Amino acid sequence: MDTKFDFDQDKDEKIVYVRTIMSEDLPEDVRIQIGDVDKLYAVHNGEGERIALVKDRRAAFMLARKNQLSPVAVH
Repeated sequence: MDTKFDFDQDKDEKIVYVRTIMSEDLPEDVRIQIGDVDKLYAVHNGEGERIALVKDRRAAFMLARKNQLSPVAVH
């Protein structure tokens, strides 16, 4: 394939990563706040910093898009 691609074209696009997180992996003070929820979805920025915790996957993606961010699922 000999097609040129401009890798800088999406440099203004802000990507965030959505992944499943088990409540047992969260700090105790957070577990107290979420009650008996077993699984949440974390939204992380490009540096890996957790910027949000959301109850369901769909809400995590909606939250990201509402804030002009591009969500990507992480396994």
